[in-house]
Amino acid sequence: MTEGMKTPKGEGRAMQQKRLDNSPIAYFVSRTGQAPWVLLIHAAFVHHGMFREQFAYFEGRYNLLAVDIIGHGQSTDTRRGDSIERMSEWIAGILAAEGIERAHIAGVSLGAVLAQDFANRYPQAVRSLACFGGYDVNHFDGSMRKENSAAQMRMMLKAMVSVKWFAEANKKISACTPQAQDAFFEMNLRFPKKSFRFLAGLRRMVNRYETGRRGYPLLIGCGELDLPMAQEAVREWKSREPGCTAVFLEHAGHCANMDAPEAFNRILEAFWKGAEG
Repeated sequence: MTEGMKTPKGEGRAMQQKRLDNSPIAYFVSRTGQAPWVLLIHAAFVHHGMFREQFAYFEGRYNLLAVDIIGHGQSTDTRRGDSIERMSEWIAGILAAEGIERAHIAGVSLGAVLAQDFANRYPQAVRSLACFGGYDVNHFDGSMRKENSAAQMRMMLKAMVSVKWFAEANKKISACTPQAQDAFFEMNLRFPKKSFRFLAGLRRMVNRYETGRRGYPLLIGCGELDLPMAQEAVREWKSREPGCTAVFLEHAGHCANMDAPEAFNRILEAFWKGAEG
C-alpha cells in the first residue's frame, strides 16, 4: 500500500489518497477513532468525488473509505490482465491493508453492482449493504439486460464521437438538479475513452450466484425521477427479498446522493444505526 496526497479541495474533506500495492486502484480514507467503517463505491464515468456531500456529512461520525473503480479517476494506470472483475479482490485487499474487518457498503449505479459482487464473494466483511440505482445482479432479467446493454451501446457511440457530447447527454440521465448535473458533467469529461473496455466485464458478474440468507441488512432504492427501468428493478428486487428496505428518494434522479444529498444521508445514517443495533 502506498500513500499519496490528500483529496483535492471540492472532492471531499481531508480524505487521504492511497494506492493498493500491485494494483491500479486508488482509494481514499478518513479515519475517526473507533467508529464503524463505511465503504462508498461510485457510479460509472465519474469518480469517488461524486460522494463529496457524503464525505462532508459523515466525516467525524464514521471511518470513511472510497475507491476509484478501475478505469476511473485515479485508477487508470492499468496493466495487462487487469479487469473490473477483480474489483472485489482489490477491495478485499484494501480492507486487509487498512485493518478493516467489516464495513457498511453503499454503491450507486455501477457501484451498486460492484457492492453486490463483493457481498457475494466476501459476505463476512459486510456489515450492511445499500444499493441505489442498481439491479439485483443475482436475478438480472433477460429483457432488462438487453435494454441495459442497448443503452450502454448508445452512450458509447456518443463518446466515440465526442466526450463532451457524451458527458452532456449522460448528465441528463444521471442527475436532475442543475448542481448535480454540472458536477457529474465535469467528472464525466475526465473519463478516458479507453476505459470503456473495462465495463464489458460486467456481464460476467450477473447471475453467477444464488442469493442465500443474508447475514446483514439490505437497503435498495433509487430516485423517484430515475428511469422507469431502474424503478421497476427496485420493485422486482423488493418482491424477491421482502425483508429488505426499499426507498424512492423524492426530487432525485439516478445519482440520488448528488440530487438529494440531505435525504440520502439521513436514510443511510438511519439504516446504518439500525444495522449496528
